[in-house]
Amino acid sequence: MTKKIHSLNLFISLITCLFIALTLSACVPAGSNGPFGRSGWETTRNVPPATLESGTPQAAGQSLPQLQNRFKDLPPVKVAILLPLSGPHAALGQFMLKAAQLALFDTGYENFNLIPRDTEGTTTGASNATRSVIDEGAQLILGPLLSSSVRGAKDIARSHNVNVIAFSTDGTLAGQNTFIMGFMPEGQVSRVTHYALSRDIKNFALIAPKDKYGNLVSHHFEKTVRQKNAALTNKIRFSADDPAIINQIAALKVKGSSPDFQAVFMPVGGTLADMISSTLSYNHLMPNNIRRLGTGLWDDPNVIRQSNMQGAWFAAPAPRTRAKFEQNYQTMYGNKPARLATLAYDATALAAILAYRGYTQSGGINPAFDQAALTDPRGFNGVNGIFRFHTNGVVERGLAILEIREGRLIEIDPAPTQF
Repeated sequence: MTKKIHSLNLFISLITCLFIALTLSACVPAGSNGPFGRSGWETTRNVPPATLESGTPQAAGQSLPQLQNRFKDLPPVKVAILLPLSGPHAALGQFMLKAAQLALFDTGYENFNLIPRDTEGTTTGASNATRSVIDEGAQLILGPLLSSSVRGAKDIARSHNVNVIAFSTDGTLAGQNTFIMGFMPEGQVSRVTHYALSRDIKNFALIAPKDKYGNLVSHHFEKTVRQKNAALTNKIRFSADDPAIINQIAALKVKGSSPDFQAVFMPVGGTLADMISSTLSYNHLMPNNIRRLGTGLWDDPNVIRQSNMQGAWFAAPAPRTRAKFEQNYQTMYGNKPARLATLAYDATALAAILAYRGYTQSGGINPAFDQAALTDPRGFNGVNGIFRFHTNGVVERGLAILEIREGRLIEIDPAPTQF
């Protein structure tokens, strides 16, 4: 009798969870001792695999002081960073600005002039900020963060032949002078799906929201499954606050029979991940026989602690690579950085490296902020691991496969160290 009451209470609580506000966030903080010591930069061709793992300030046999000395006496460079420093995203903007300043401290580029501007988190604000920094002589623009702000900046920057490295995850904004540096969900989906297939998982279910993010990742997941001749045996698409999802999940397990799928892809975060995974378990689709697959939305302590998410897999930059950055940031500023602060750190360090290359190459008189330098196929290695920009302006990242295990993230398949 007690067991029945407990089960009934669990079922009621699952229904209640459905009505908790859903927040989907694509994001992440940063850090690690990369190949340029704390600055974390150099082409992957010169990066020994041990560099990211050892945590030592060495790269290609050089110590951090030697690397920092390479920036001494370089000509001045002007790089703008556009962030929401006021408005609802101001706190995140401040985290990112501080991370950019930390990157300059780590590289020791004394003549690097970082020009911050407030986009106010709006299209108009970003347009005004872009005109302002171009008038001030910016040779490269880092940011903006929000898609609407990128739209307000990119055309103005292009008309002045200034390249933009935006922090957005909206790949539709990439191209011509705009490079998208955010954590792209498509790459996460491909990585975790291919890994699952390599572990002999051939039959999948999909549970995803009907929103922009859910549509994007669901389409990419289904495409990947089809291309690999695997099967999508069940699909649930739901709207926020739709209680029917409880019954739809229950229908996945026909009484007295085994499920016809081995894993479920559920690209949701926060309380919704808990609700869906708990409902699966309530219907005897336990984590130990039905693998949960997801995206970087699960790089979240609240998700990692959930008992019904144990054994779940997702793709993301390896947390160990950003640990040193987070430690340095906290030492410098007294608090832990927001996950997205890594993007500002890596972009600023990249700008310093490209300036160095441009000024020190044979006959070089300008920083290497052109498309050829930005799309170097060898890529770069930062606090989020290796990445490179394709000629279409979209970033490609080397991602690890992480497993949620006893409230911790375990790296079960390492990120690549070169492309």
